[in-house]
Formats: sequence, structure tokens, C-alpha cells
Amino acid sequence: MLEKIIAADKQLFVFLNGLGAETYDGLWLGITHQFYWMPFYLLVFYLLQKKVGLKNTLIVLLFVAALITVGDQTANLFKAFFQRLRPCNDPEIKDIIRIVKSSDTFSFFSGHATSSMATTVFVFQIFRKYYKFAFLLFVFPLFFAYSRIYLGMHFPLDILTGYTVGTTYAYLFHRLHLYLQPKYFPSL
Repeated sequence: MLEKIIAADKQLFVFLNGLGAETYDGLWLGITHQFYWMPFYLLVFYLLQKKVGLKNTLIVLLFVAALITVGDQTANLFKAFFQRLRPCNDPEIKDIIRIVKSSDTFSFFSGHATSSMATTVFVFQIFRKYYKFAFLLFVFPLFFAYSRIYLGMHFPLDILTGYTVGTTYAYLFHRLHLYLQPKYFPSL
């Protein structure tokens, strides 16, 4: 059963990765780097600060930093345990896929997908009270995580698992946030 899931994951990866074209490689290399998302992050935190104030925005930033740390460390533990080769290093498919970027680290599961989904879900939980179009935040993790497939760095199952773990952590952190809110930051 596990072999069938892994085989289907590889087939889906080969298909999705094969949709790429050299013309767009630079774009997807940019999308995968957090630095290029800085204007988006600043806009999100500006909009948040506008509604909840600077103090509460800084508290949200602390939660986001903790979320990223926990998600990233969890992904690293899983990578060390499962030691699944990245698509760019998988001898079964590496000669038939587009490899735009490579890495010697392991693949399962994606820390990029985990962190991007965790922060998006957490911030969305706050934003949805104030902004009708808060759901648009989810464009970020979709593009960010797909870039990992496009570049040859992660299988779809790595991304989906990262999304699941990130969403779970976001809800747990949001529950903690709600629990602490009345005592430590009542205006949020």
C-alpha cells in the first residue's frame, strides 16, 4: 500500500514538474525565496497593525516566529527520521524531471509548506474578523509550495503533509492565543 502511494506521488510529481518551462525558471526561483515575499509580509502586517494596533501586531509576530520555529524543527525531525530523497536526488526519476534547484538534504516533509501554511492559517484566523477578502492570503502558500515542486525539490505528498502539519500547528497556536488573549492582550 505504501509503495503504491509513493509511486502515485512520484507520478504526480513528474507531471506537475513537467509543466514547467525554462522561460519561467527565474520567476519560480524568486517565488521560492522568502525575501521576495517581503512586500507581501509588510502589507499583511501593516493591515493587521491598522486593525489591532502595534502592540498586538508585535504579539502576533511573536506567535508567527514561534510557529515557524516549531514547524521548521518538526519538518527537520521528520526529514532525519524518514530520509526520503528529494526528487532532484531520486535515482528513479532524476533523469526524467526538470531540476532547477537541488539540495542534498531530505525531502519529507516540506518545511516551506509547513511554515507558509501555518503562518497563513494563523493570520487568517485574525484577519477574517476585519477583512472580507482575508481568504486571499492563501494565494501565498499555494504559490510558495508549488515552487518547490516546480524546482524539483519536493514531492506533492511532502507539500500536503507540510500543509496538514502547518494547519494543525496554526489552529493549536490560535487556540493558545485565544486562551491567553483576555489576560495578556485583551484588545486583539
